[in-house]
Amino acid sequence: MIIATLRLDLNNNNSMSRHYWLNVEVGMPDNDKHVFSPVNERLPWRQLLMFGTQHVLVMAASPIASVFLMATALGFSSELTLQLLSATFMVCGLGSLLQSLGWRGCGARLPFIMLPGGAPIMLFILIAQQNGVAVASGAVILTGVFYFLVLPIFRRLLRFFPSVVVGTMLLLVSVNLIKLSGELIVGRPDSVNFAAPQHLLLAFSTIVITVLCSRLLRGTLGQLSILFGLLGGSLLSVVLGVFDSSQLSLFPLLSLPTVLPFGMPEFDLFASIPLMLFCLVSMVEATGQTVAIREAVDKPLDVNRDVVRTIRGDALASILGGFMGTSLIITSGENIGVIRATQVRSRYVTAVSGLLLLLFALLAPLARLIEGVPEAVVGGTSLIVFAIVGTMGIDMLRKVDLRNHGNMYVVSTAMAVGLLPILVPGVYSHFPNGLSGLLGNGVAMGALTAAVMNFLFHCIGHPHASVDDKAKLATKASL
Repeated sequence: MIIATLRLDLNNNNSMSRHYWLNVEVGMPDNDKHVFSPVNERLPWRQLLMFGTQHVLVMAASPIASVFLMATALGFSSELTLQLLSATFMVCGLGSLLQSLGWRGCGARLPFIMLPGGAPIMLFILIAQQNGVAVASGAVILTGVFYFLVLPIFRRLLRFFPSVVVGTMLLLVSVNLIKLSGELIVGRPDSVNFAAPQHLLLAFSTIVITVLCSRLLRGTLGQLSILFGLLGGSLLSVVLGVFDSSQLSLFPLLSLPTVLPFGMPEFDLFASIPLMLFCLVSMVEATGQTVAIREAVDKPLDVNRDVVRTIRGDALASILGGFMGTSLIITSGENIGVIRATQVRSRYVTAVSGLLLLLFALLAPLARLIEGVPEAVVGGTSLIVFAIVGTMGIDMLRKVDLRNHGNMYVVSTAMAVGLLPILVPGVYSHFPNGLSGLLGNGVAMGALTAAVMNFLFHCIGHPHASVDDKAKLATKASL
């Protein structure tokens, strides 16, 4: 195989040189060639480091929260908790590198960050409480293998996820994530400091700083407005005396993750069923995220190819996570909002984020420093980022004819099914545990409902196809 590389040096409005590579792989299929696109932009190392740090700081709360939730629920020691935090950062970093750079058909070569999912963490805890942590680790590994087994079947269903389905899913993702961000800000309703004015002050100050930086700063500094907002909120928390410095210490300096921290995994197929069911849900979410990030980076992609690569990356990261003691590690849609806000689309930025996550995995003081940032500050930053994900969903739905009878019912029914468990937590609490966890995932149920409704209205006889769709069908029939 011969690879020809064309390098172009362009100057943007800030007189900053940018380098693009157009790689043409001779002997490869046409749909597997690299395309000239901002996603392949290679920024100077200084900018890669700053933009990569911005992604990491916005997303760092997720692995920290997941590990401490697991440790609290399962009664892990502080030493084991620190090892699991290190392992989670390591798997997230390796997964982000895989998705950003790609390897042997795995990884979409898109600017993705990989994080532990909230639902998989709860399912891992449930399996561990009922069967032991060794069985829970085995369930994660079995689910990673299950990804590969069902992928050929799922690949045939990708045509049932057009813009009307993906746009609806992004709206539901945004609402769900905004709700979670709000909970970070106000805390638990049964806590003493629930909705404390100080927390609200930190959150809204973070938002104001972010907006002002975005409005007043230009060039690279303006693109770092989210990072500046997060740093500004953290500095304010130090002034107010609410920054948690109790865990800050230089020692131990290194924190090395342990392979098989719970011993040899035990493989129980029946106990693994809840995670395997979530695997199907995760594939649907990965489909929407891949389409959405394609829109964000403005790169024409082969959805059938790139969605498959994304899911393969999720599978490999999850299998590795099972051996390191974590739950499923999957692609995150949250960082899409960062990309849209900053307009920095390079996959090499998230590759650097992956390297930084690996650094956090090894250097314990860095992880403890991030852990000290108040949740209200992280929540304020997340509110903006996650709301931007919603605007992307609105933008996708704007291109859909919602006056069409079928499209109207696709969106409205999916929003009803998806928003119910998000806005009314516990609505399915009387159902069996595995089923209630699946039905209670509003994003997944909304996306699946949208896909089924789209099939019902637009794929069976096309009785409610729009005028444009009918014209396309007539053209295909004439051919």
